[in-house]
Amino acid sequence: MRSYLVRRLVLIIPTLFIVSAIVFLLCRFIPGDVVDIIEANVQSSSGSVIDRAAVEHMLGLDVPIYQQYVRWMGGILHGDLGESLLTHNPVTAEILSRMPVTFELGILAILIGAIVAIPIGIMSAIRQDSMADYAGRTFAILMISVPGFWIATCIMIYPSIWWGWSPPMELIRFTKDPMGNLGMFLLPSAIMGLASTGGTMRMTRTMMLEVLRQDYVRTAWSKGLSERLVVMRHAFKNAMIPVVTVMGYQLPVLIGGSVIIEQIFVLPGMGRLMLDSLNQRDYPVISAINLIISAFVCIVNVAVDMTYGLLDPRIRYS
Repeated sequence: MRSYLVRRLVLIIPTLFIVSAIVFLLCRFIPGDVVDIIEANVQSSSGSVIDRAAVEHMLGLDVPIYQQYVRWMGGILHGDLGESLLTHNPVTAEILSRMPVTFELGILAILIGAIVAIPIGIMSAIRQDSMADYAGRTFAILMISVPGFWIATCIMIYPSIWWGWSPPMELIRFTKDPMGNLGMFLLPSAIMGLASTGGTMRMTRTMMLEVLRQDYVRTAWSKGLSERLVVMRHAFKNAMIPVVTVMGYQLPVLIGGSVIIEQIFVLPGMGRLMLDSLNQRDYPVISAINLIISAFVCIVNVAVDMTYGLLDPRIRYS
């Protein structure tokens, strides 16, 4: 298993190299550039005209794209993600200050989704074609169908109109007020988590039904074991491998797709930073965030593969 893990980790390096090159080039294909934005800001504030060539030279944009990429990758190899083209702040510091917000939002969302989806999926499987099963399947389809951003917008607008209440607009740090921080993140995390419960619940139900029809489960029933023991010890663990795979793939999606939720709830996370950077054509920030999310996706994939051996001892890595 150790050699398999080392090989998987080594394969992450060329994957990230290819992803970084694609993202770096795609950023340059966005219409307009950061010099246009700087020029528009200067003209609107002072009415003067900037020297575009001088600005491009100062920002390092006056050389071919491949030279810019080599320069950027050289900085990454030395632990430097570069500087923002607009604020001139280190990109690493910008991302590190916002990373806890996005990761807390994504992790809470996946936990809430699992706490809701897995019990409903198990109940739907062991009570197949009952009212509980129909209610669970209806709930799953509803969560898949209803857009999360629509629920978030309704929560932001209607409670403030009807009751004069709105979620906190200023970030509460966990180190200063843990309960206040959890209270602030609970609502947006629940909206993101419930959006993923439909797929997790349906996968849990499908796999539980398949495992409950296996011969060894029938043998457990014939021994007179209790339903709780049969379901949790014999069926649930063997049905969890596909469920863990789905949940593992959902975590990077939740973290990378938190842009809308962070924008609606005014959370200063990486998703909001990405949106602002795209609007301002801040290439180093865009490339760095995509590289970090890509690395996180690769690491999560490896971690999910490693859990298979824990869930099923028959699996061997070679």
